[in-house]
Amino acid sequence: MRKHATALFFAASVALTACSGDGEPKAGDSPPPSAAEIAYYDCLKEHGVKLTRTDYGAPRVDKDEPSAIKNLPAAQEACKDKVPPQDSPGEVDPGVLAAAREEARCLRAEGVSWYPDPDPATGTYPDGAVTSEQAAELRTKHTDAVRKCRQAKGRADGELGG
Repeated sequence: MRKHATALFFAASVALTACSGDGEPKAGDSPPPSAAEIAYYDCLKEHGVKLTRTDYGAPRVDKDEPSAIKNLPAAQEACKDKVPPQDSPGEVDPGVLAAAREEARCLRAEGVSWYPDPDPATGTYPDGAVTSEQAAELRTKHTDAVRKCRQAKGRADGELGG
C-alpha cells in the first residue's frame, strides 16, 4: 500500500506540467480528483501533511513545505487503508518507453547524474528514485538540459511539460 502512496507523491513531485497538443498546459487536460483520492489526501492532511491543489483541483503534497515531507511517511502508514485503487498498468508502448529511456540517458549526459531510468514493465519511475530536492533541482537548475533532451527525442516545443 505504501508503494502506491509513494508513487502518487513521486508523480506529483516529478511531474513538471501536463501538456496539451500546443505545448501549453490546460486545466481540463487532467481528470478531476476521485472521491477516493480526496479521502486519501484528507487523511494525509489530518496527519500533519500540508497539501496544495493543482489547477484542476486535485490535492497534492506541498513538496515545498518541509513539514509535509517530514510527516509524510507516518501519514502514509496511518492512511494506507485509504490509498485510492490504481489502474493496473497495461502494456507499455515500446516507443514511449524507448523515448523515456533516451531522455534519461540524455539528461545524465547533460550532468543530471541521478536521473533514473523508467521501470521497463510500467514505464514509470521506481518509488524513491528521485527526492523532492532533486525534483526541485530539475525544475530550477536543469531546465536547459530538459529542453535539450526533449528536443533531441523529437519534441519540437522543447517545453518542460510532460
